[in-house]
Formats: sequence, structure tokens, C-alpha cells
Amino acid sequence: PPPDPPKKAACAHPPTRSAPKDIPCFGSDPPGAEGLSQERFALHTLRAMTIVGVAHVGVCVPDVEQAVAWYRDVLGLGVLSPPYLIEGPAIDEDMGDMIPSVKLKGAIVGFDRSDHVIEVIEYPSHPSVPQSRALTDGGASHVGLVCDDLAATRADLEAKGVRFLTRAAAGAGVAGLRTTWFEDPYGVVFILMQKSDPDRPYWRQPLGS
Repeated sequence: PPPDPPKKAACAHPPTRSAPKDIPCFGSDPPGAEGLSQERFALHTLRAMTIVGVAHVGVCVPDVEQAVAWYRDVLGLGVLSPPYLIEGPAIDEDMGDMIPSVKLKGAIVGFDRSDHVIEVIEYPSHPSVPQSRALTDGGASHVGLVCDDLAATRADLEAKGVRFLTRAAAGAGVAGLRTTWFEDPYGVVFILMQKSDPDRPYWRQPLGS
């Protein structure tokens, strides 16, 4: 008899839809998308929604120039837009209902020129007040970064004075990833991840790797 076909690796995040068999791990369906191919599913999703992507994470800091230098020199992010001050009617119309007499000094850092960036923000007329929070508190929790060698990246960051929140130098193995956690000088928590399969998104890594 012919040999059995090889089994596909289990996905760390099982599918929640009735997807075709060639899509082993996919998100929940919007209404009316049952049974669509991957390409038609993506097109249907775009047509069904007005929000089409995640753009940036904003980090509020007491000194934007100092923070940009840290993200550049320590984490290796590129400075895509250097610090500049925004004030006047436009920013007041944008944010004045939340922050009276708002002035914003901002910069953009990231690894490429996509929308997936960190926006570093200082409010000169409203100085930032450091606040401690637990990882389990409600609201934004952490920022995820991907590396190709977790142990070497952690060693490099530790040599630069970065404070890690987890002890294992080689990281932990979870959901097909190697992971370790650290925080920046402003209390923002980061998870550093190494994929077992670089060609898959981090949330679709094969189990048992």
C-alpha cells in the first residue's frame, strides 16, 4: 500500500472557522465569509470593514530626543521621522478635547517604512509623570518584537544595560516561539520572540518546535 501522507504540524492557535483544509490556522469569520478561499476571505474582510490595519504604538516619554536615542542605539530601530513640535489649530482640533492647550513633540521609530512603527511622544506643556503598573492591569500590556537569535539578542541588550523581567537567558519555549521579556526606561514592557518557522506569522508557529 502507498505510504501515509506526512502529517502537518499542529498550529499553536487552532482555527475558529470552518476553513478549507489548506488553511490550518485562520481567524474568526466575519458574517457571510464561511467557506471562502483564503484570497476571497481577505477581500471579503476588507470590504466588510472600514478599519483595515494596525498602524502604530504610541509611547509617552518625558524627553523625546533622549527616548529616540535609546530606541535607536539600544534596540536598533531606525529614526523614520526625527523629533518635531506640533502646535496650533490643527493639533488643537485633533487632541484639544482630551488635552487642553496641547503641544506635541513627536518622532517615529521603526524597522522599515511600513505603518508598523512606534510613535514616541512628549507633551511639553503637560510633563510626563512616571507610573508603575502591573502586567495584569487593564489596558495596553506590551509590545512584541521579533529577532532571529533570541539568546544572542538578549546578551547584546543586557550588555547595553537593558533590564530583563524573566530569568532564563535562553528564553522560554511557548506556542512554537522562544520568548523573553524586558522593559524600556519608561516602563514599557516588551516581549522578544524568536520564531521556529520564520516564514509564518508569530501567531501561526508550529507546536512542538
